[in-house]
Amino acid sequence: MSLKPKSDWFDILPRARLMAEYSLWSADLANLEADILRVDEFVDLYHADAADGRFAPSFLMFPDQIARIRKVTAKPIHVHLMIEGDILLSQIRQFAEAGADLISFHPETGDVTSAGLDLIAELGVKAGLVLRLETPVSALAPYVSRLDFVTLLGTAVGVKGQGLSETACPRLQEAGALIAASGRDNAVLAADGGIRETTVPLLRQAGAQTVVMGSLAFNDPDLPARMAWLRSL
Repeated sequence: MSLKPKSDWFDILPRARLMAEYSLWSADLANLEADILRVDEFVDLYHADAADGRFAPSFLMFPDQIARIRKVTAKPIHVHLMIEGDILLSQIRQFAEAGADLISFHPETGDVTSAGLDLIAELGVKAGLVLRLETPVSALAPYVSRLDFVTLLGTAVGVKGQGLSETACPRLQEAGALIAASGRDNAVLAADGGIRETTVPLLRQAGAQTVVMGSLAFNDPDLPARMAWLRSL
């Protein structure tokens, strides 16, 4: 039987503090269920990257994996599609059916952005857009009023272990101003990539409401202390 978060999960996200979005890419993929159960109490959202090897230089999670994860946790699952536009709509449908609660994709994939957001709304899933590091934040402007999540990459797309770009914090500030001007008060601003102990406070100060945590979470030997630190920022 599949588990699901509460129907109002998005509205009750803990916006008064920095949220923790756990990247499943950094979990023990050979023992994924055990690793999820180990960290689940500390998670605000799970972040599942899905990549086609074309838009990003990786092959990552599939709908069947999300369906299996959905049977293990009732925490919200955020699927980040790093895929080309010709398969975007079919992938949105498959991941929604598999149990995603929030689906984000890249407007850089072409002229399917509006259709993708329409389909996400039709499927009853929360919607987000993600911007590559080199894409102007202004690219969000035509769509921001339709978004629940805005995620800015602070490193090159689909590559682990990179340092945070010096442009990441100014870009977060610009995106936060854009969201505020749109009147989309409930939209969440997320930072993804280059998440380190030294960078998280900077990203928080720049307006990030959640950070996508990889090794900083899954490899920490004292996860309760790590989360107490994060939530104090």
